[in-house]
Amino acid sequence: MFYIMQKVLCNRQLGISLRTRIIKCYVFSTLLYGVEAWPMTEAKQKRIQAFELWCYHKMLRISYMTHKTIAEVLRRMNKERELMLIIKERKTQYFGHIIRNQKYELLQLIIEGKVSSKREPGRRRNSWLKNLRQWTNMTFIELFRAATNKIKWANVMANVLKDKTP
Repeated sequence: MFYIMQKVLCNRQLGISLRTRIIKCYVFSTLLYGVEAWPMTEAKQKRIQAFELWCYHKMLRISYMTHKTIAEVLRRMNKERELMLIIKERKTQYFGHIIRNQKYELLQLIIEGKVSSKREPGRRRNSWLKNLRQWTNMTFIELFRAATNKIKWANVMANVLKDKTP
């Protein structure tokens, strides 16, 4: 999607704020479609962050050969890293939505792990719920109890978004 809009996104006659809004509207929204359902591994997080910085490098027409630091690129964009924060926000909102609504009983059973099946051999995969437990530093029971109370869940979400680490 970036390459389709490259002439607009790299056009220096347009202000950086307008180009940033365009990239959020067209590129990041396409990237983040359905992100609520993704289990996030460390490798995926690094790739998403690298893609975000790659977009900013291209918008500013900074070659990787110039070896500008991440802080320098973000300073020139007047931004902070935001894609992982958006992902965290969407996943926590989605979890609260699923847990509070009774019409999602099947999804609740799947999340709780109460679906009977045989585990495949090998290392356990990074689960969708494990991301939430890492980001909130809570057990599943604590997550479930907090998500049933909308006010508590809003506080949990605020704490997750306050933490800027990926």
